[in-house]
Amino acid sequence: MASAKLHAATFAPEDPKVLTKFAEVFEERPQFEVIALNAPIGYPDTPEQGRECDREARRLLGRRAMTVRNVPTRETVESGLVRLDERLDAIGLVLLPRYAEVAAEMLPYRQRTVYEAHPELSFFVINADTPLRRSKHSEEGVAERRVLLEKRIPGIRRVLDFDLDGVPTSHLYDVAALLWTARRIFAKAAARIPEHPEWDSEGLRREIVR
Repeated sequence: MASAKLHAATFAPEDPKVLTKFAEVFEERPQFEVIALNAPIGYPDTPEQGRECDREARRLLGRRAMTVRNVPTRETVESGLVRLDERLDAIGLVLLPRYAEVAAEMLPYRQRTVYEAHPELSFFVINADTPLRRSKHSEEGVAERRVLLEKRIPGIRRVLDFDLDGVPTSHLYDVAALLWTARRIFAKAAARIPEHPEWDSEGLRREIVR
């Protein structure tokens, strides 16, 4: 998790840290005014239905479209039983318990504060609405992302260079990009995809903010 304080026009990133449970985000003091979350909020009822926000994100990202994973159904998230036709990748399967944590805490009123975001979409906007060229797991991709982040967020080295046990460098770059999106949301400069969101069976918006 990365956070920042906003003083007038000064945006000051703070040291990142690891929280063991999603619910701990709401226990932080002072409370966060905006949270950009890299996890699904709002689920489809069937694999065939999918989510329009994911389809639109893939269209925008072009060559980086594969970073937008298939989202499980709400039934799968709540039961932990995966249907074969959901076509979840290995990382998606590993993340299922985390998705369940988020789903358990997310009620419609919390979408006033918590917004689904995606690091690659954040970088897309930072990079003048152009998909990045390299994977975040390559040296070239790390360098590409660092140049963009340092240009847009003064003081972001505090996040990028922080040493957290067990946290890959790529994750620090992802949360830095989401921090930038959180600032855009706070300033009411962010865009929602789709423009008119869908709603799931629990009354949650299915959208991604960038």
